[in-house]
Amino acid sequence: MELSSSFVHFHTCNNCSSSSSFSPFPIQTYRNSTNPTRRILRIYAVAVDPQQELPKNSPQRLLKELAERKRATSPKKKFPPKRFILRPPLDDQRLAQRFLNSPQMSLKSFPLLSSCLPSSRLNFADKTWMEEYLLEAKQALGYPLEPSDERFGDDNPAKQFDTLLYLAFQHPACERTKARHVRSGHSRLLFLGQYVLELAFAEYFLQRYPRESPAPMRERVFGLIGKRNLPKWIKAASLQNLVFPYDDMDKLKRKEREPPAKFVFWALFGAIYLCFGMPEVYRVLFEVFGMDPEDEDCQPKLRRQLEDVDYVSVEFEGKKLSWQDVAAYKPPEEALFAHPRLFRACVPPGMHRFRGNIWDYESRPQVMQALGYPLAMKDRIPGITEARNIELGLGLQLCFLHPSKHKFEHPRFCYERLEYVGQKIQDLVMAEKLLMKHIDAPGLWLQERHRRLLMNKFCGRYLRDKHLHSFIIYSEQVQDAFEHNRRLRNPATTAVQQALHGLAYTVYGKPDVRRLMFEVFDFEQVQPKAV
Repeated sequence: MELSSSFVHFHTCNNCSSSSSFSPFPIQTYRNSTNPTRRILRIYAVAVDPQQELPKNSPQRLLKELAERKRATSPKKKFPPKRFILRPPLDDQRLAQRFLNSPQMSLKSFPLLSSCLPSSRLNFADKTWMEEYLLEAKQALGYPLEPSDERFGDDNPAKQFDTLLYLAFQHPACERTKARHVRSGHSRLLFLGQYVLELAFAEYFLQRYPRESPAPMRERVFGLIGKRNLPKWIKAASLQNLVFPYDDMDKLKRKEREPPAKFVFWALFGAIYLCFGMPEVYRVLFEVFGMDPEDEDCQPKLRRQLEDVDYVSVEFEGKKLSWQDVAAYKPPEEALFAHPRLFRACVPPGMHRFRGNIWDYESRPQVMQALGYPLAMKDRIPGITEARNIELGLGLQLCFLHPSKHKFEHPRFCYERLEYVGQKIQDLVMAEKLLMKHIDAPGLWLQERHRRLLMNKFCGRYLRDKHLHSFIIYSEQVQDAFEHNRRLRNPATTAVQQALHGLAYTVYGKPDVRRLMFEVFDFEQVQPKAV
């Protein structure tokens, strides 16, 4: 190959004593003269050995080798897991067929139970697990060994107990949770079960300890069903082989032992509540798991107790109710309230001394009108309706009675006990609503949605939107501070909001709690706002 160049000609060096190799490369050049003479200039390309150019201890050489080594050993690009890869949506026909074939659409008479069933039918692997382990679980819990779909009819929710019991044991560390319908079904059950347990213990301790404030009760509940103690109850019921089939539970680390036990425990009571109701929840808690409210591990810490000089209802005087009394209690047909004994445990008899005071005449009618009270009830005896409305008015006044007013002289003349049960019932009602509204959502998403809807600042805001915060009764010492500082007032408005839900539950039952939450206060914020 020949190239033309106008370089000035230099004499080539014939005597090059270097050890480098030379290769001839002919190039044609022209002089810049009037009489150009065509001559051939030979240019030699020099190839220098890199090992001789850079010494072994040279930093540049070491950095170059390090860069080459990194380039050779760099990890391959990680692809996202398959579940995060977007798939094309189903067409309308296949989507409709999928929903129509889902077990969640099979029970029209039990919408809450139907929403907690698996999103698709159980396959062969699911039925294999049920054949191997379900009998052991039912025997440990004290249930008959026959299949539930054979023992009960279509009009009984307990017919689905075997399916829900199977889902309850499929915690995230199990093999079967790779299936979407199993993973989602288990998470939805444990989402419901945690609020069922909280409400069950709240009702039980409010009736067992009629003079206590809610703080010791919360400590008792934590001592019984805190996550540290749940593995102990799992082992007491001989369920550890179903929760940890391949490991010894006692040898596992705490962070490996507690989460599966907690998930299974919560989901188990979600399934029991859906199929058999709250009385069966008490039986399993105290008979199967052997919980003792007088155990030393669950006793509240010692604190200064205010002297309670007021009376309690006759049914609580001089005795502590057992779980059988709470579970087997059925109100009479002509009872004033949906839960009369729970109402008596939260509203002290001495509240009748406030009947006819200024708040009763001026504020109570406005509060009842804003809340839609009293509800229309069909009572055979007119006196029952009148007595219920009187007790309802006293309960409303207790809901708006701030602890700063009478708590130090009369510890139960404040909204604390009604607030305690109201918080638990509003949690359960909202959980049931979300489960029925989002039948395809996993439990983790529902938990986040539940938390955002029931934040304390929102509960107080809904009460202020109805202009009910001005009816709260404060003491003279804190009246001015609360009126001019909204941050001090926020916990009080939230507590009054929850106390109203507790009163609605004890007087009219769970349907009235739903009415207050979703129609009066509009917790989901779906109703049109007034301009």
